Amino acid sequence: MKLAITGKGGVGKTTLASMLARTFADHGNRVLAIDADPDANLAAALGIPPALSIKLQPITGMKELAEERTGSTGGFGTLFKLNPAVSDLPDRFCITHDGIRFLWMGTLVKGGSGCACPENTLIKRLMGHLLLERNDVVIMDMEAGLEHLGRGTSQAMDALIIVVEPGQRSIQTAFQIMKLAEDLGIGDVFVVGSKVRDEGDRCLIETLIPRSRLLGFITFSDDIKRADLENIAPDKIALDSLAEVRAIKERLVACMAER
Repeated sequence: MKLAITGKGGVGKTTLASMLARTFADHGNRVLAIDADPDANLAAALGIPPALSIKLQPITGMKELAEERTGSTGGFGTLFKLNPAVSDLPDRFCITHDGIRFLWMGTLVKGGSGCACPENTLIKRLMGHLLLERNDVVIMDMEAGLEHLGRGTSQAMDALIIVVEPGQRSIQTAFQIMKLAEDLGIGDVFVVGSKVRDEGDRCLIETLIPRSRLLGFITFSDDIKRADLENIAPDKIALDSLAEVRAIKERLVACMAER
């Protein structure tokens, strides 16, 4: 299964991505978790020790690698390959921790709409490889935009999951993302309510989000907050939240099986 997790900043995307990765791994799946968010926190949420994560760098920042794979010699207007070899990169740059493989993708270069620089070309080709040519469960923690997903790769996504918190701005962002997903041809778009404190919060989300799209809720948790403060994977101490994510995963699998 290939999943992208997105939503407005601070709503709990990374928490959901890390816990989904854990539930799939615990079920015996080979899981690849990808951080494609500029506020890169997925490594910490997966419990990767700082001594390991400090050595990481995003693939988007590997200019020499991009130039090597694309054949670019640098400079404006340089010709380069649009289909570089990338099949070795996941195994070369992944860190494996507690049964989950992690890859720091990084964000695309903001060089204008449709930037065709070597770095972006490498990333889009790598994304296509991960979504189209590998059998891993891929869980990608994204920013609110869908820049990483071109029209070709977007159709390989099994589902886009938008995380919302109780609030009009967060839900408005969700509908904007749904429109982007529709434009890219992503048919299966779901929503998870996060940081829900009471029945009023649930009711707000249930009123605005179609029932067919709503996978479930993650209750506001002091244990998740403590995990962040202590740099611990939330699935290790926020056990009630992990149970909620397991239920979300089961509903997702059931929804996909019905389609």
